[in-house]
Amino acid sequence: MADPVWAYTFLCASAFAAGVMNSVAGGGTLLTFPALLTALAPFGSQAAALANGTSTVALLPGSFAGAVGYRKELAECRRFVARMLLPSLVGGYLGAWLVGKDTDTFKVLVPWLILTAALLFAVQAPVARWLKAHHPHREPGPLTQAGLVGFQFLIAVYGGYFGAGIGILMLTTLGFMGVGDIHRMNAVKTFLAAMINGASVVVFVRDGLVRWEFAGPMILAAVAGGYAGARVARRLPAHYVRYAVIVIGFGLAAVYFIRQYA
Repeated sequence: MADPVWAYTFLCASAFAAGVMNSVAGGGTLLTFPALLTALAPFGSQAAALANGTSTVALLPGSFAGAVGYRKELAECRRFVARMLLPSLVGGYLGAWLVGKDTDTFKVLVPWLILTAALLFAVQAPVARWLKAHHPHREPGPLTQAGLVGFQFLIAVYGGYFGAGIGILMLTTLGFMGVGDIHRMNAVKTFLAAMINGASVVVFVRDGLVRWEFAGPMILAAVAGGYAGARVARRLPAHYVRYAVIVIGFGLAAVYFIRQYA
């Protein structure tokens, strides 16, 4: 994008829309990442890694704000949070480190990562309904808990590497751990996602994978979008926004597959 006014307008609009989507249904990364990938195209093979790092920074304040909003539910299940905190931080750090370690591989994986995120988002609603109806009322045994904590580590690695779609994976894990109702699971999921993204941001900043001239304005736009989305959520059925995100996700995956392999 040669015109800086158009570039900043485009990026801030995508960040605002991402903030709205994250408040209403999730999936904001599927907007900010492709927008940044287009704006950062002149950086060549580094563009994908820079877009990922900058997008994570731009959406991080909204993640923390969401976690603060769930403080009551978090206090009620703090031992589950404590159990999942270390694997989330370590996994998020490792995933982000892998991005900086080999940016060329990350660029090749972009279409697959977007497709994975779109698929996860597509199954989010039915899985959430199933968990609400069938989640266990008792905690699993020690061996099962250890396996689920290990799975949380793998989720965090993926979250640090790309990020989109980790919410549904964590909801599935938390559902089998007997955290409680869907509101408590959402609270723990939101907090742990913020921790994963926070750990990855440390690595992205350290490795110079954040374009601050874009991240700063996008942070403000995303926060404004999150506030607007919270108001919209009271009036707009979330499934309409969810369908839009799914269509966008699969459409973007198709575009990047064509670019990569055509």
